[in-house]
Amino acid sequence: MSTSDSRTEHASAAGRVLDPATDMDAVSLRVGDLETMSSYYANALALEPIEERTRGAEVHRVLGRGRVPMVRLISTPGLPPVDPRQAGLFHTAFLFDDAPALAAVVLRAAQDQRGSFTGSSDHLVSEAFYFTDPEGNGIELYVDRDRSEWRYENGELQMATLHLDPNDYLRQHLDDDTLRSVAMTAGRVGHVHLQVGDIPTARAFYIDALGFETTVASYPGALFASAGGYHHHIAMNTWNSGGAGPRAAGLGLGDVAITVPGRDDLDALIARLREHRLPFADDGRSVIVSDPWGTQVTLALPGADVDEVLAR
Repeated sequence: MSTSDSRTEHASAAGRVLDPATDMDAVSLRVGDLETMSSYYANALALEPIEERTRGAEVHRVLGRGRVPMVRLISTPGLPPVDPRQAGLFHTAFLFDDAPALAAVVLRAAQDQRGSFTGSSDHLVSEAFYFTDPEGNGIELYVDRDRSEWRYENGELQMATLHLDPNDYLRQHLDDDTLRSVAMTAGRVGHVHLQVGDIPTARAFYIDALGFETTVASYPGALFASAGGYHHHIAMNTWNSGGAGPRAAGLGLGDVAITVPGRDDLDALIARLREHRLPFADDGRSVIVSDPWGTQVTLALPGADVDEVLAR
C-alpha cells in the first residue's frame, strides 16, 4: 500500500468514529421541584450552583465542581414523573479522581435521606456506588482503576459486576481532610448509561451514526461504547425498557451532552448523520440530534462557558 493510500484509509477510518479526545459533559434533567433537586445535588454530591437562566417559564440551573458543569436542572413542573420502564436515563455516572474523594461523596449521598442507595459493584475497570435522586433519576458515583489493570479477551474489554462492600470501602478510604473539603475535589461526568428499547437499534444510532466504538457487546441486554479506548462513555441497556417505544414527555433526562475537539469532528458527524438519514440541527458550535426513542444528544465544541450550556 502506498503512503497516500495509507493516509486515505486513516482519514476514512477517522471519519467513521469519534475522536479519542471526545468526552462527556453536563447531563440535563427536567425536574418537578427545582429547589429540592438543587438542594439534593448540593448536599449529597457536594455540587455547587454555578449559573442559572430563565427561559420562558423554565428555569435552568447548572451545578458542578469549580467551574466544571456536572448537571443542568431544568424546572418543568407539571410533567409526569420518571417512568422506570421507558427509554431514557438509567444513570448519570460522576467520576472522581481517587478513592478518598469517592468515599467522601458516597458517605454524603448515603446520609441524605431524600435519595436512595441502590447498590455497589466492582466492575474490574472501576468501583461504583449507585443511588437514585428524589425524583427517581439514577446516579453512579465511581472511580476508575488504572488502565494498566484493565484486561481484554478476544479483543473485548473485560467488565463484570462483582460484590463491593460499601462499609468496608468507606472504612478503608474515608479521609477526614477529604471529607471536610470534598466540594474542592475534582469531579466530572464520566459516562451516561441509557435505557433503550432494543440493542440493535441503539447500536445503529450510537455506534454507526454517532461514531462511538464498541468496548463490550457480550454483557446480557447491554452494549458499552466509547471514544479513545475508555471503558465506556455511553452505555445502553434493555433491562427495564425492552420493547419501549418513543419517549413520552415527562420528567427525567433532557439532554446527553458530548464534547468533541474540533469543527472537523462535527463535520464528520454530520456526514454520518446524513448517511443514516437522521435529522439534526447545527449552529456552528454544536450539533443536536435525537436518538430513536427521542432522547436529545448534543455534540459540541470544547470551551463552552456556562452560558452556552444553559442556552442548549
